[in-house]
Amino acid sequence: MVRLSRPNGPTQRHRELTRESGEPPSRIRVVIADDHALVRSGLETILLLFDDIELVAQADGGAEAVVLCEQTQPDVVLMDLVMPGMDGAAATREILRRCPTTRVLVLTSFSDEGLIEGALSAGAIGYLMKNISGDQLAAAIRGASVGKPTLAPEAAAVLMHRVATPGLLGKDLTARERQVLTLLADGLTNAEIGERLVVSLSTVKSHVSSIISKLGASCRTEAATIAVRHRLI
Repeated sequence: MVRLSRPNGPTQRHRELTRESGEPPSRIRVVIADDHALVRSGLETILLLFDDIELVAQADGGAEAVVLCEQTQPDVVLMDLVMPGMDGAAATREILRRCPTTRVLVLTSFSDEGLIEGALSAGAIGYLMKNISGDQLAAAIRGASVGKPTLAPEAAAVLMHRVATPGLLGKDLTARERQVLTLLADGLTNAEIGERLVVSLSTVKSHVSSIISKLGASCRTEAATIAVRHRLI
């Protein structure tokens, strides 16, 4: 594992305010999680080409990625899926639980429908194949840092199938996520939802992010619209 860090980087609160404003951070802090050293080295070389992207840590597995993300609080994680021990989907879910403002971009060689479903259900904001260009990767990282999803055609097809198939949409929502979705659709803010459910603001944000991902929405408003249209609440 190679770890790079800048101790005087932006604070967690500053990154939260940046995301809420819709503006990308001045430098997007990235963690790479991949069990192949050659892949990590190649990604590091690519990211160094972009002045607005900073590599803060590298992990050779899912468990290590969770620990490093909790320590460094990155803006974006580039997550491989098939790794020994804790796989990418499980790591994604745990990272988003501990670091609700971090976004996870899956970067993989596999287009298996089950893997795509698992990654999106875990809360990944994007699903990319490793044959993309450096410029495409940088664009996806910038988009993820402000909450914009980027999906490979294979992942987009799975998402479209999920939305178009009656009875499947929303089946993976947890009971708590359905509560949050109901309050969201009623027009409550994250702070108001937190007060109603007696949970922290960061927990609400994590639930909202997961709901948006699972419903294939681009924002909370679209998630509420989908929920009403498909009678999920």
